[in-house]
Amino acid sequence: MLLELRQLRIQPGQQLLLEDVSWQQFENILAELGEHRTARISYSYGFLEIMVPLPEHEKAKEIIGDMVKILLNEQSINYDALGSTTLKNKKMSQGVEPDACFYIQNQGAVIGKNRLDMGVDPPPDLAIEIDLTSRTQLDNYQILGVPELWRYGKQGLKINVLENGKYAESDSSPTFPGMPIIELVNQYVQQSKVIGSSQAIQAFRNWLRDNI
Repeated sequence: MLLELRQLRIQPGQQLLLEDVSWQQFENILAELGEHRTARISYSYGFLEIMVPLPEHEKAKEIIGDMVKILLNEQSINYDALGSTTLKNKKMSQGVEPDACFYIQNQGAVIGKNRLDMGVDPPPDLAIEIDLTSRTQLDNYQILGVPELWRYGKQGLKINVLENGKYAESDSSPTFPGMPIIELVNQYVQQSKVIGSSQAIQAFRNWLRDNI
């Protein structure tokens, strides 16, 4: 399987689904793909999906991640941003790489760690997925116990909050109570397409300072 994997060429915006992949094979594939790659993976109960994002996916990921950092910084909230760190739990047979993730309440548990094991370490407090070129598998995050998941797609932002082990869609973010997160993300991601990403981020920062 490893020899075949090296020969595969996945085009941006496309996905490859492999079935009956053991945990050891999953680990081997992760090692072979390496950490410095554009491809992202999702593993659940033997099914492995490999996806290569399009530029529009990456732009949305960056601006939403920047907005979260600005919100946290402006409110002097400590955090660690772990990007697309692989979140995996062998016992649960789950592995996923979010577009971005943040340790906020649980920041202290991951400071100084270079590798995470969801069988030992807590999940991130907030994960972000961009669903413009692929569809997020909610089960991964639900089983791993990620408290809050943002999904941004063609219809805008959706916030999923873990309640009794299941995700429920919410109009607000527990991480940023009282903030119109859905409206803000939708507005400034769209604005970035017209005036540019850095200008949209600056406009968001200005709005935030005027309204907090």
